[in-house]
Amino acid sequence: MSIGFIGCGNMGEAIIKGITEAGIISGSEVFVYDSAVSCVEKAVLRYGVTACENAKEVVKHSDFAVLAVKPNMITEVLNDIDTALAEKNSVLISIAAGKTIKFIRDNLSHDNKIIRIMPNINAKVASACSAYCANGKVTDEEKQEIEKIFGAVGEIMELPESSFSLFGVLAGCSPAFVYMFIDALARAGVKNGMKKDTALQIAAQSVLGSAKMILESGIHPFELIDQVCSPSGTTIEGVVSLQADGFEAAIHKAVDKAVDKDSKL
Repeated sequence: MSIGFIGCGNMGEAIIKGITEAGIISGSEVFVYDSAVSCVEKAVLRYGVTACENAKEVVKHSDFAVLAVKPNMITEVLNDIDTALAEKNSVLISIAAGKTIKFIRDNLSHDNKIIRIMPNINAKVASACSAYCANGKVTDEEKQEIEKIFGAVGEIMELPESSFSLFGVLAGCSPAFVYMFIDALARAGVKNGMKKDTALQIAAQSVLGSAKMILESGIHPFELIDQVCSPSGTTIEGVVSLQADGFEAAIHKAVDKAVDKDSKL
């Protein structure tokens, strides 16, 4: 199996790093092109990938071709690789936000195999939450290969494309919300006399462990909250304060605002 990347920015490199370090695909079977030559050179040095002269060359060598370019560049790239895609019959994978399978198909002259994937930024530390959907040309075996490839950078699930807008907010925007929460916890630690780096480490590890508890225990978050809150204790005092100050309402509003913005893009 071979895989190609048209675009080798933050997300492209994160995926390359994941699949090569996990041994899913050898570096020599990863073909890369980016208009920024320095990005390709870095990938060659770090992961042993094969550099290509242009996007068409990537497609010609790849069973799976990943479009890892900015959404505003995707039409130009599709026009460029159209003929090569038809000849190779590669599975085309797009990680461009907001660009539907129909949009991609409408910019190609042939009925290619198309998969749309939405990873989030945590792919950079192999902890992404990703979703994918595919057109009817993609086989079950090819879907399994995609799950293996993108499983190297975190968790991946198949979702109907109609759910992608909301998924993009819940998985794509939420890391920023969580980063804000972690930083706020750490700053509160500083306010109360702790060094920032120590407070940040404690806050981040606590969030990591709490997320793992939800995922692995199968216990509802409300029940876990009750387990932590002792009668007349410090935790229930803080929980009641957060509720009184509109913590949950603020989260709901942030998601609603992001969904509304997404619908206008």
